[in-house]
Amino acid sequence: MKKSFVSVIATTLVLSSFVVGCSSSKSNSSDKAGGTSTSSPEASQTTTYPIKTDKKLSYWATLQGNIVGVKSSLDEVPFFQEWPKKTGVPLVYTTAANNASDRQFNVMLASGDLPDMIEYNWTNGYPGGPEKAIKDGYILKLNDLIDKYAPNLKKYLKEHPEVDKMVKTDNGSYYVFPFIRGDNYLQVYHGPIVRKDWLDELGLPVPTTIDEWYTTLKAFKDKKGAAAPIALVGQPNPLNDTATGDFVGAFGVTKGFYLDNGKIKFGPMEQGFKDFLATFRKWYTEGLIDKNMATTDVKAIDANFANGSTGATVGNAGGGIGRWQPIVEAKYPKAVLVGTPYPTLKKGDMPQFGQLDVPFTPAGSVAISAKSKNAELAVKMLDYGYSEEGRMFFNFGTENTSYKMDNGYPRYTDLVMKNPDKLAVAQAMSLYTRGNYTGPFIQDKRYAEQFFALQTQRDAVTVWQKTDMAKHQLPPITPTPEESSEFAKIMNDTNTLVNEMILKIILGAEPVDSFDKFVEKMKSMKIDRALEIQQAALDRYNKR
Repeated sequence: MKKSFVSVIATTLVLSSFVVGCSSSKSNSSDKAGGTSTSSPEASQTTTYPIKTDKKLSYWATLQGNIVGVKSSLDEVPFFQEWPKKTGVPLVYTTAANNASDRQFNVMLASGDLPDMIEYNWTNGYPGGPEKAIKDGYILKLNDLIDKYAPNLKKYLKEHPEVDKMVKTDNGSYYVFPFIRGDNYLQVYHGPIVRKDWLDELGLPVPTTIDEWYTTLKAFKDKKGAAAPIALVGQPNPLNDTATGDFVGAFGVTKGFYLDNGKIKFGPMEQGFKDFLATFRKWYTEGLIDKNMATTDVKAIDANFANGSTGATVGNAGGGIGRWQPIVEAKYPKAVLVGTPYPTLKKGDMPQFGQLDVPFTPAGSVAISAKSKNAELAVKMLDYGYSEEGRMFFNFGTENTSYKMDNGYPRYTDLVMKNPDKLAVAQAMSLYTRGNYTGPFIQDKRYAEQFFALQTQRDAVTVWQKTDMAKHQLPPITPTPEESSEFAKIMNDTNTLVNEMILKIILGAEPVDSFDKFVEKMKSMKIDRALEIQQAALDRYNKR
């Protein structure tokens, strides 16, 4: 679910060579800006599903991480096989590899051979942002199409103005069918994780401060023989899964941009980040952090838990605790993974930072290609995900297959919860539904109530919710096309430098004091200008 600005590095390089050639396709760039029509939702054309049509639509999307290794393409996934039957619209899928989706996206745009629908993070993944993608003739501005042919989405946005504000640009352009978290409970799902059975065996409390974490990890190494007391995903970027505030947040910063009393700051150039790097350098030097932190991926953490090398990490309640608990339990039956509070420096302080999504998440949202000859049909098909029937299908799958109604409550069947092929719940759920990941629909809280099947998962979410992140979270701001292009170039270079700095300092290739040199280099790369662009975008967002 997390994208970084590094994802635009290759995009920028590839697009720069051909974007001019596509700039003549601007049929929608001159459309009147603004929100949906003030006409009532009933004025939109109501669609009856399944739609009767002999037309086929094409759809491009990335194979979801939980499905990797289970299925190799979208058309092999039961959900994607059933979706066309529900809507009545035949779909031809193009499957992007999970670890190469950005590169394949670039190649697709460069070819000019675009499908009708493209599922992608257009906010962060396209240089210049969604307005630029519209102007360049890649995707359609959807205002009129939503107004006429998407009554379900239109009705939801009208009833939820706070979400409506998020899913359009400053110019008022709707550009995707959005993924929307339909309940506050769904906005937190990630944080630090530790083996509670080891803590109990060693007589240690659940760590809440950086000092307590040091004591814990040292005990894991010295008394449990853990070769990698804490293992953290290092792909595609160093400390990839800690960007929301795990550990680094204790020092009053994040790995990216955040709000500080209404002012936007960039964590890696703040003193707190230097203090964080010094701490992690000490931990790494003492063998408390996985020595392979630069290359560690999820499968490596699987192996670490399976062989007892690791006692802590950061991850999601579903795809983290839900994934690793059975792995570690298979060899160590008494093992218990629990979520811990986001650490602070001072005992008893409220964590300032942590994972917190806003209701609209750009990842998984679907744009319609400007080259589509069937845009009206695509809109009608995508609007299914916001209908009552469509919301049930996206969240729970097919009735009597992946779920059954139980006194009005959609309850997953054993096909999902106790999969006969021994698939983890996260994997089985991703085969038959999209409830546990993003897509063009409104996520239902009832999915999470079951997805978090273990009490430890539910407890973890409750623990991770206790932060002040709402004060620091940036909304989904959208710089202007000109700003976005400039911003992307600055951040491509800056994020590359930040990742280099993280590895060199933590691994000991550079002294901690070289941090100041890196900050000066960031400034020479115009990080201050990037901050100005972000602040201007925030100011415009606040005026929407």
